[in-house]
Amino acid sequence: MIKMRIIDWYILKKFLKSYVFVVSVIISIVVIIDITEKNDNFIKYHLSVGEIAGYYLTFIPYVASMISPITVFITVVFITSQLAQHTEIIAMLSSGVSFRRLMRPYFYGAFIIAVVSFYFSGWVIPNSNKKRVAFEIQYFKSPYVNTDHDIHMKVGPNSYLYLYNYNNTADVGYKFTLETIDHTRVTARLSAPRMEWQKDTKKWKLKNWTLRKFDGIKEYYTSGNEMDTTLRISPKDFESDYNRFETLTMNELNSYIKELKLRGADNVIIYEVEKYIRFASPFAAFILTFIGLTVSARKSRGGAGFQIALGFLLAFIYIIFYLFSRTSAETGAVDPIITIWIPNIIFTSIGLILYRTVPR
Repeated sequence: MIKMRIIDWYILKKFLKSYVFVVSVIISIVVIIDITEKNDNFIKYHLSVGEIAGYYLTFIPYVASMISPITVFITVVFITSQLAQHTEIIAMLSSGVSFRRLMRPYFYGAFIIAVVSFYFSGWVIPNSNKKRVAFEIQYFKSPYVNTDHDIHMKVGPNSYLYLYNYNNTADVGYKFTLETIDHTRVTARLSAPRMEWQKDTKKWKLKNWTLRKFDGIKEYYTSGNEMDTTLRISPKDFESDYNRFETLTMNELNSYIKELKLRGADNVIIYEVEKYIRFASPFAAFILTFIGLTVSARKSRGGAGFQIALGFLLAFIYIIFYLFSRTSAETGAVDPIITIWIPNIIFTSIGLILYRTVPR
């Protein structure tokens, strides 16, 4: 077990306190700007102070998660440049503490932030995002109308659903067809001009339905006025998918991905990318801590300006790479796992190159 020394506690406390301070300052600025932008909507819908405060209680964790990588970097640069300018780092190195040993408390801090960030982004923030996204859809977005036509869905291993269109206001689908296919042969076709969602039974009601079953050259035909049936779809599948991936906990995300794959849905990659990002993003805390430490550890006669400027440039390039990798991953041109991890791999290499220039 690694023993914590006084120097470790000293740097770790400065790291975590500064991190909380930086996050608080940036969030305060973001919230003020956001309130200014959305104030007209608050007034338009006569929202109370309590309703607005409730929204920002869910908005703040969301923003904190987004800015976590850059705030880690700012914190590292801030406290390390202070230590360097006060010659504390030189004193530590002169006393026999290696630079590698000096990095230990920084990585303790990065580890704590990474673990907390992973837990929050996987479970806590998605639950708060459910309320945030619902609030934004209600007050900041135009009422959603499903305008899709010729809707095709895979709703089972061998079952395929077709709808001409769907009215999400009344929860009614038109020109419904459900086909069961065995390899390349259609074995059954259930059709109805109208399907309605029953809230009490959580089932679909088919109106004036017909069922055809095929057995070789034989065909069996039945029909009726109404039929209640259970399908692997619900009205939620026809609602607005605005930021839906942000509202799913890790367990819900895994289940939803499995469900989409069973249906053969085209948009499954968006949710897979979100899953991979939640695993990859905590490593940004380690990478940006490493880069921030290496660019700000050297004392400069002209001050820490150049090192800080270089560090910020690298941090913003990292964020641009991160955003670009997400967009590229969602196209599916390259394996999403590889695409998502490219920024981490590249900037780990950059950090190792910069590490060769720091004082020993």
